[in-house]
Parts: sequence; C-alpha cells; structure tokens
Amino acid sequence: MASTSAQVNLLSPPDQITPANALALSQKAPKILASSPTSSLPWPLSLLFSTETPFSWTIHENLFLSSLRTGDDASARQILDRLTSRFGASNERIITLRGIYDESQAKDAKDLEKVFQDYENILREDSTNFGIRKRRVAVLKALGKTDQAITALTVLLESSPTDAEAWAELADLYAQVGEWSKAIFSLEEVLLIVPNAWSAHAQVATYHYLSTKSSSASSTPSPATTLQSLTLALKHFARSIELNESYLRGYYGLKLVSKQLISLLSDPSSNPSSKRPTDDDVPVPKEATVKKLEELATTKLAEIVRSYSSGKKDWAGYNEAEVIATRELLDRDGKIER
Repeated sequence: MASTSAQVNLLSPPDQITPANALALSQKAPKILASSPTSSLPWPLSLLFSTETPFSWTIHENLFLSSLRTGDDASARQILDRLTSRFGASNERIITLRGIYDESQAKDAKDLEKVFQDYENILREDSTNFGIRKRRVAVLKALGKTDQAITALTVLLESSPTDAEAWAELADLYAQVGEWSKAIFSLEEVLLIVPNAWSAHAQVATYHYLSTKSSSASSTPSPATTLQSLTLALKHFARSIELNESYLRGYYGLKLVSKQLISLLSDPSSNPSSKRPTDDDVPVPKEATVKKLEELATTKLAEIVRSYSSGKKDWAGYNEAEVIATRELLDRDGKIER
C-alpha cells in the first residue's frame, strides 16, 4: 500500500508538517485575523453570538507557530495579542507562547541571554511551569550550552518522568556529544511511554548504528560490540516498518544495517555464534535471514523512488530530500531500473 500524505490543516501541530505546508497555512492568517471568534457584546449576549468553537484557539495557536516558522512576525504578533486578550497574560500557555515569540525575535546571543533571564524570573515565581522549563532548555541548546541543557532536562524529568517529548530531546542532546548509551537509554524510555512510535524505534536503531561509527581510536567498538549494536539496530528498524509499512526511513536504515551485518556474518573470523548480544530476546540473526531483509528493503525503497518520481498522487507524501538520498543509495547498488 502506498504512503498517502495526511490532510494538513490548522488543527495539525506545525512541527509535524513540511515547511511548504507551514507556508501555505501561514498565508491563511489575513483571513482568520479579519474576523474574531469572540463577541464584543456584553455577557450573556456574548455567549449567544460568539462563533468560538473548541477548535478556534487550537487553530489560532497553530497559525501563530506557522507564521513564526515562515517569518510572518506581524501576523504572529497579532495572533498572540488575540490569544492574550482571550486567556489573559498570566495563563501558562500564553506565557510559553510569548516566550517562543521573544525567542524568534532574538537577533544574537545577547538577546537570547535576555530571554533566558526572563525565563529564570518566571520560574522563580512558578517553578511548575513546564512549558517555560522546556523553553529554557531550548534557549540553552541554542546558546550551545549543551551540558547545561542536559542537566536542566534531567531535573525536569525527575519531576515528570513520563514526558516522552523531554526524553526524546534528552536523547538528541546526548547523541550530539556522542554519549550513545545514554541516548539509547533515553529513547528506550520514550518507547516505554509510546511503544508503537515507529519513528522512535527508527531513532533508537540509528543510535545503535552510529555507536559503531566512533571516530575515536580509544573508543572504537570491538567486533562483538559492533555485532550486538547492529543486531539491535536491525531489530528496531524492522519494528519501525512493521508498525508503518510505508516508512521510508525504516527501510533505508534496514538496508544499511543489513549490508553491514551480511559482511560481518559472512566473515568466518567474526565467529558470530560466540558473540551474541546480552539481550536474550535479540540473538544474532542468521545470514540468510538478514539477506532476505536486505532484499525486502531494497525492493520497497526502489518502489518508493519509482512511484515518487513518476508523480503518482498516492506517493507524494514523502520527503524529497529523503527520496533523493534513497535513490543515491540504490544507485550505488545498481538497484534502480531506468
């Protein structure tokens, strides 16, 4: 079954849509700002003549974020003012959105430091504002203070251990500094919270794969460790495509890992039978099994590239850059039929 692009609208969080779709959504700002969902009539008449719905303010918030992403700061400011008027300047969500707006207006590190100090002042008054605590981490990250950002996230997770978003961000920060085991642990926490998140499975697999690519001679993984890491990567990439049979990144990773595993397993000197992972549920796969998985990944990737390139409507939801990278991978193997 081909991948279809999800219908994108202003009820979709902007961080889940492409830049092109964010631009299309931000262009709806003038129309939405031309009318207000609230009524200027006094209460209780305001209740009778208001056009406000449960979705009105979700639309406004997502339009605000889309506008910032596309550089339409004027519309973003108007939307923020409208949200503030409706919910009040002391509302936690509004405080967080105001912080996001201030971050977007920062021109340099000095401006970001000022935003950070504003966050510190807010948290001194209310340390339970998790939105601001997360924005504080974002500013530390933007300032290049990775160690401080990791510390801040660790403290946050002590108070909110089921925050999958925070665990995922912590994993990304650990990966940036090459702490692969900690990055993997953090993403495994994500999977405990959302076990069927195929993208999280693919990211865990990616970290296992990258952990075998250490450029430091002093920390180069042993053959046994490499075999274990690639086996676990294979497991998670396979799980990602089991959960989403059209997941390009899952097939791409599966092909990369399979090729390396085949090379290891076909080398008698690696002696894989004596180098099994410590996780009893993930034994080293047989070479024949890995070859079948590599063939499956190759077939699916070639199908995606051909269908995307032909302009078939049902295949338009893929990221163009990922499709180009996939074509290059297949071209190296001579697997694209012209």
